[in-house]
Amino acid sequence: MKAFHESYNAQQSDLEKNRYLYDLYHRDLEGFYKFVFPQMQELLPIIYTPTVGEAVTEYSHHEICSPTTRGLIIKYTEAHKIEELLSRHTHNTDIAVVTDGEGVLGIGDQGIGAINIAIGKLMVYTLCGNVNPYRTLPIMLDFGTNNERHLTDPAYKGLRQKRISGKAYNEFMETFVNAFKKHLPDTLLHFEDFGRDNAKPLLDKYRTFHPSFNDDIQGTGAVALAAVKSGISKTKLPTEQHKICIYGAGTAGCGIADQISRAFAREENKPVEEVRKRFFLIDKKGLLLANDKELLSFQLPFAKNESAIAEQTNNKSGIWGLKEVVKHLQPTVLIGCSTHKDAFTDEILQTMYSYCKKPVIMPLSNPTSKAEATPERILNCTEGNALIATGSPFKNISQCNNALVFPGIGLAMVASKARCLSDDMLLSAAKTLVTEAESNQYSHQLLPNFNNVTALSYKIASAVIKEAINEGLCDLSESETDEKLRSHIWTLAKS
Repeated sequence: MKAFHESYNAQQSDLEKNRYLYDLYHRDLEGFYKFVFPQMQELLPIIYTPTVGEAVTEYSHHEICSPTTRGLIIKYTEAHKIEELLSRHTHNTDIAVVTDGEGVLGIGDQGIGAINIAIGKLMVYTLCGNVNPYRTLPIMLDFGTNNERHLTDPAYKGLRQKRISGKAYNEFMETFVNAFKKHLPDTLLHFEDFGRDNAKPLLDKYRTFHPSFNDDIQGTGAVALAAVKSGISKTKLPTEQHKICIYGAGTAGCGIADQISRAFAREENKPVEEVRKRFFLIDKKGLLLANDKELLSFQLPFAKNESAIAEQTNNKSGIWGLKEVVKHLQPTVLIGCSTHKDAFTDEILQTMYSYCKKPVIMPLSNPTSKAEATPERILNCTEGNALIATGSPFKNISQCNNALVFPGIGLAMVASKARCLSDDMLLSAAKTLVTEAESNQYSHQLLPNFNNVTALSYKIASAVIKEAINEGLCDLSESETDEKLRSHIWTLAKS
């Protein structure tokens, strides 16, 4: 370990540290985890967000210092090889993280470099959920890229062509998922960082066909739901008195809105359509409006009737940006998924505080350079009364980090062999987070911290499996849950 520490500390930048750790992962998996586990909280921001974003963009300019690499890259031109490539992993894979690199974090289309996202995600599965790293598989589906920087870069390692889309894309994905189901029938298919036009349709199409999970939609939604429920509980007002504004109506924002609205509907015993009347989603053109012909299918449930909204307020301008929504519709919960730095201006925050003395404010965009507001500014504008969770790490503030939830969900799916991941299974994960946050240890926070994240993941996995049993989605009995879970916990000592 001394040599690892010396080599790591010799790296000058966070990117160099990330590259050192990824090289170590490829050449010495045991050594990687022996080095990282004892200092996981310190190294997670280097291994994954925010540093992994830079590692992805610079992927083609780094040669991995290892004779072997972990991961499978399938180019669009290799569609005829999909079955052959997947068949090599039939008996040794519990979780595969699959990406096409179109919607990476807040930095968009990064092409082949997104293989590092898949690798990093699986590192977190092991570090936070004790998932066996020898039974994981990162997969990059290379459809090309629309990123001109990569297309004109002589060093770019991916397909040097415009990204495949439409019918050809969907046919390839169907071939891939069918082959995946054939050769890896019990493997969790984790969709990661797909573009907004494809992420939700792919999840909707395949989630009941094969055990599937999209962390950007479902994981983000679950952890945001937990933070919102925790925050609302601290306001002492029932959910019926809260209105939710989400700035950024892509797959993440709509996924959050979907999970929160469904949870509220259950809690309030109301149709979800009625509950969604209190949800206001904003994209680059403003409030989602029903007369907008360019709305995507997953945005439609949250679109508003413009004339009806105008009648309810004194806003006759026809402009419905974030400032107008906050001023006239007065949300009590404000969530940012826009990657629009400082979008939550002082004026917006002060307006919100003028009518809501305990606002729940969650700038979730990351990295930090793309956050809608900093906790310091939010607290200054609300006299220290805002309830805050962030997407990027800030000292003494709850981080709305998917790593709190997806490792436990993945562990549950691996151990239970559940046939699909239902909405109520996701809700059980969110409820577990809320319960943990409400314990004395976390009484001042909206979410648990990472001090004992592996124990948290175990509790989440147990709750998710119990819900799967209740719904008849797996063949375990409740009495078998702990034994089955423990049999899937990986530790260095067992390797």
